[in-house]
Amino acid sequence: MTDSVYVGNAGQDAALDRGWLLGHFKDASDPRHSEDVEIKWGVHPRGEARARWVTGEARTALLVLISGRFRVELPGRSVLLAEQGDYVVWGKGVDHSWLAEEESVVLTVRWPSVPGYKVPEDAAAG
Repeated sequence: MTDSVYVGNAGQDAALDRGWLLGHFKDASDPRHSEDVEIKWGVHPRGEARARWVTGEARTALLVLISGRFRVELPGRSVLLAEQGDYVVWGKGVDHSWLAEEESVVLTVRWPSVPGYKVPEDAAAG
């Protein structure tokens, strides 16, 4: 790795930081440090679900299905991602939860990367 290049494997690197590959939480000297965006490679076994809804979301999010079958719960709406490439976007202030109906891999992009914002560990899986 040089100061401005990082080469890795999403599956391997994701296992080191709850799935997160890029964001404000990476060391400032790491090219994966970003104040603007967060990126997660989420690997979820069948039946895995959030312990509770995320409320008061301060970011916009994009979730893209890589493989599997993944349900995103939003207020008044349930979105099923069933085909590779299916995606959903929600804005600031939209509460959410999710369930992996099958073993699933999802790519999540959130912006901005908010320092100090963290879902409590007992609710964090996504």
